[in-house]
Amino acid sequence: MVSHSFFFNGPYDDTMALLVEARNYVAYHDASEHRKLSPQVRLQISYESMRVTSRLTQVMAWLLAQKAVHAGEISKAKGVSDDFALSGGEVCTDASGPENEELPAGLRSLLERSHRLYQRVERLERMVRDEVERSGAIDDDDNAMNSATCG
Repeated sequence: MVSHSFFFNGPYDDTMALLVEARNYVAYHDASEHRKLSPQVRLQISYESMRVTSRLTQVMAWLLAQKAVHAGEISKAKGVSDDFALSGGEVCTDASGPENEELPAGLRSLLERSHRLYQRVERLERMVRDEVERSGAIDDDDNAMNSATCG
């Protein structure tokens, strides 16, 4: 399996930094400036802020599951199961937003960077899943589970 440090030296640190930046953006964005915008733009800002949050939450959950695999808390097969898979569908994979000039520049930047991070972790997820499937760990875990519940 891919080394533990590979997951946490890059994507984990990037995710934490973006989470903190997103939290600060939402918490400290100038509310008086926000009130000057049209209701439609304010709604779009809220929607896009939630998209950033969804992406980062999905990525962090997946990375923590991989940390649990490397710590021996869950099996490799469980770590690549649907229980721990990235989700978020079209909300997280949609790249729109950064080109919208009506949105504040800080939010557009968060949208772009969170999308790139989500895509990067999607590739990692596919790589890990492929590695686990090639090693046969999924079949071995399924067989062990069946014999434990049937015997």
